[in-house]
Amino acid sequence: MNFTTGAKASELLSLDHIRSQLIRLEDTIIFSLIERAQFARNAKIYEKGAFRDIIDFDGSWVEWFLLETEIFHAKARRFTSPDEFPFTPLERLPQPVIPVMTFPRLLYPPAASKVRVNDQILRFYCGEIVPGITSAADDGNYGSAATRDVEVLQALSRRIHFGMFVAESKFLSAPHDFIPHILSTPPNGDALAGLITKPEVEAKLLVRLGNKAKIYGGEFDADGKIIETSGMGKIDVQKIVDMYRDHVIPLTKVVEVEYLVHRLDDVPQSQIDAWMQSRH
Repeated sequence: MNFTTGAKASELLSLDHIRSQLIRLEDTIIFSLIERAQFARNAKIYEKGAFRDIIDFDGSWVEWFLLETEIFHAKARRFTSPDEFPFTPLERLPQPVIPVMTFPRLLYPPAASKVRVNDQILRFYCGEIVPGITSAADDGNYGSAATRDVEVLQALSRRIHFGMFVAESKFLSAPHDFIPHILSTPPNGDALAGLITKPEVEAKLLVRLGNKAKIYGGEFDADGKIIETSGMGKIDVQKIVDMYRDHVIPLTKVVEVEYLVHRLDDVPQSQIDAWMQSRH
């Protein structure tokens, strides 16, 4: 999110503002995937311990890249922003070297602290997405490939964890609709998912994503007109659409529901009663 405009929390949590951020993240993710697709798969960089003799690290080359990148970014206070969620545990990251900015409180802390799905993002990206968009070869471009991987992974993390902002926005708009399902024993996750799911919006998203990927991944002539080819261009468009349909959207929903399940943790009963009375 852009926190430099002095906007109020209510403005930043408006669904229109959140939607605009998600659409911009689509562009970031598509372009980053196109950049990754120009290199071979380089399967070795996803194998744990494959570079242990060089970097003294038991994880994979990509995991090491993530750690080193996030250490640097932490010093520049990246992860003090409410919409940034590092793959590296915060306790392993250094403190910022510049003063921390003050942001409006957008998420409910006890709920937000319980939600992290970066392990799942890393798993589906390395295991399914990379093999789907790259050639099964090793071109030796381990640094370049991992650099693009980190860019994609961090963008996917932002996009998927943005589900918490969607959940908070929808909860605040009608808390009385959510509270009974949160307080049921056990919490009714299916009902909560039903309150935040709009199939028609998801369908339009996939169409928009496919159109963007086709244009961004296409070739243009000297006059700026797209060159129609029978091939798949710079990247397989369907792989991007499938990634959103099979992973990004479902995992975002997991984030939203998990956040809502904990949305009433430590909330005073008087506040819950006031929210329920707002129905009338």
